[in-house]
Amino acid sequence: MSYADDVREYCKANIEPFRRRGEKQIAIRAGDIRTAMGYKNRMPLVCAAPGAKKFEEFAGGERVSLTEPSNGANAIFSFRLR
Repeated sequence: MSYADDVREYCKANIEPFRRRGEKQIAIRAGDIRTAMGYKNRMPLVCAAPGAKKFEEFAGGERVSLTEPSNGANAIFSFRLR
């Protein structure tokens, strides 16, 4: 499993409780992912994984927005859950 796969798995696992509660939209901050996973010097990877179309299909959501900077700790990915 690649680092990107690990990030996708982590994000999906953290989205599921929101989905079960019936939430329709969720926001994920890249810096929070990096901190929780203990990654150092992997911010581009952390931003790329949830920002890819592959993640939308994997997690069952549709990205509706991305705040700038798109490749930094304060990047916030917002998804509409299906």
